[in-house]
Amino acid sequence: MEAVVFIGIQGSGKSSFFKERFFTTHLRISLDLLKTRNREKRLLEVCLETDQRFVIDNTNSVRAERAKYIEAAKAARFQVVGYYFQSEIESCLRRNAGRPEAERVPDVAIYSTAKKLELPNWKEGFDKLYYVRLEDGRFVVEEWRDEV
Repeated sequence: MEAVVFIGIQGSGKSSFFKERFFTTHLRISLDLLKTRNREKRLLEVCLETDQRFVIDNTNSVRAERAKYIEAAKAARFQVVGYYFQSEIESCLRRNAGRPEAERVPDVAIYSTAKKLELPNWKEGFDKLYYVRLEDGRFVVEEWRDEV
């Protein structure tokens, strides 16, 4: 089974990428939808217990946040795949401004997340790791090269 962990600041395209690539194959676990860590934890546990493929669609900006998902997935013998989303602040601010008002996050949240963003690395336990960028409105996925 497969556990996917998205990494990137708000407005980098994570949820749109989920809809395009994983909507029909993976369950989406997102704090934006679930609202509490308890609900998130419970849904994650159900996925692990039932071998349900899932995507963690949060910013996951620091290694410590990602570790809890990676460790749980590995313990359940899931393959862990990471997708790092190009996180250029100005582009993310522009995309955020174009969202419906109810879906926008304050600009300060984007700046704050960008400031603490830690690039993923293989030592975290990823089995596969990719770099995702938007080019002409389309997602381009490349193998991870330990550089951005």
